[in-house]
Amino acid sequence: MSGGAGGAGRAGVVAAVDLGATSGRVIVGRVDGRGAGSLALEQVARFPNGPVRLASGLHWDLTGLVREVTGGLGAALRAEPGLASIGIDSWAVDYGLLRGERLLGEPFHYRDDRTEAGVRAVHAVVPFEELYRRNGLQFLPFNTLYQLAAEREHGWLGLADSLLLVPDLIAFQLTGATVAERTNASTTGLLGVRSREWDDELIERLGLEASVFPHLVSPGDRIGALTPAMAREIGATRSPEAVAVGSHDTASAVVAVPMRAESAAYISCGTWGLVGVELAEPVTSDAAREANFTNEGGVDGRVRFLHNVMGLWLLSESVRWWERESGRPIDLPALLAEAAAVTGPVSVFDVDDPRFMAPGDLPGRIAEWCVEHEVRAPGTRAEFARTIVESLADAFARTVRTASVLSGVDVDTIHLVGGGSLNELLCQRTADRAELPVLAGPVEATAIGNVLVQARAQGLVAGDADLEALRAIVAQAYRPVRYEPRSR
Repeated sequence: MSGGAGGAGRAGVVAAVDLGATSGRVIVGRVDGRGAGSLALEQVARFPNGPVRLASGLHWDLTGLVREVTGGLGAALRAEPGLASIGIDSWAVDYGLLRGERLLGEPFHYRDDRTEAGVRAVHAVVPFEELYRRNGLQFLPFNTLYQLAAEREHGWLGLADSLLLVPDLIAFQLTGATVAERTNASTTGLLGVRSREWDDELIERLGLEASVFPHLVSPGDRIGALTPAMAREIGATRSPEAVAVGSHDTASAVVAVPMRAESAAYISCGTWGLVGVELAEPVTSDAAREANFTNEGGVDGRVRFLHNVMGLWLLSESVRWWERESGRPIDLPALLAEAAAVTGPVSVFDVDDPRFMAPGDLPGRIAEWCVEHEVRAPGTRAEFARTIVESLADAFARTVRTASVLSGVDVDTIHLVGGGSLNELLCQRTADRAELPVLAGPVEATAIGNVLVQARAQGLVAGDADLEALRAIVAQAYRPVRYEPRSR
């Protein structure tokens, strides 16, 4: 995977730690900003990730994640002893609580049901209409401020002296530095939508302690060198530094969308489908609030104006359920081929219905939704898969149209990046339903964005390179697959 970088720079190597809701990776990024330039990625470690059910609820195994990350960084150093820096991205909203250097329990998983009481507690103090004007976030019941309201009543919050979101928590384990990176901090609901600083008044009204929220840093800022103990753990003779990237994985993924922001929409598709446009300023109108659109921080101060769609979680969890029932693995490409061959009418369901949030029997819940809404329920696994894909494509297309209307961006192209870009049926049906071309890829958008922000910070590409210059690197290194809309 290589292509032109252009501009002044030098050659160097960085490592991207990319943590997703089902798996994590450590990827070595080799960047050469000299002459024509080049960009290449090499995955040196991959490991599973997922929720752990404890007596207290659904949690993340942070201890296991740190073990896997340090092992992966050791592999990265064996491949490239001259590693210059490390950048960490992950999913949003979830956090760990620290007292001194001690972690007060494994972080809760956002799918844990404790947040229901937190939503009621927050809205009793600050109505959602006011919250939206302040933080610009769509309503999601697991946003950090709702989790913290539940934590305040039944958790360890009163004992903590710092709160760190997951990528910042991993960075703390590596460096000992306590910081909050802005793109991910914007998902807490506690940052001002325009100031991008902690909203101290809101924090106080919610009964939280401002002192637990750490100093904010931006993508490209240096977090610090690895501690001597951690450097020894991964076998580093020279300690690489941690650099802040777009630590919300979608913020990094959007960096690597090779788009013209003034006329394109993007879909970052994995466990979730993040569908939206990139803006210079937030949109906090009543219409945006009613459409449940969010204004999250992007790299270089951009705004990710988007809506969260349930995403490929619906398919992957259905497959897991079928495998659990049958005791046999399912060949996903074969299943999707069977789904593509399904003929006749296919039902479309509301992928954002809250019943689909929790793990378990999603096929049963999909059938239940269809019966309740008097539409035909799928019968076979292939029909279920086709129904899921059609429903996602329909949600993606509708969300792109809404984003265009609310933002004023005249969308003429949809860029679909991430793991979903490999799903040919989903890409084609999204193009068909949106009646717009879909450009699919790169698959590794999150890791690419992570690497490029580090590369710019390290001077491997021109230090004044803006997002458009970084995207030009991506456009030359990765040729997307184009899907033209077909008549339905």
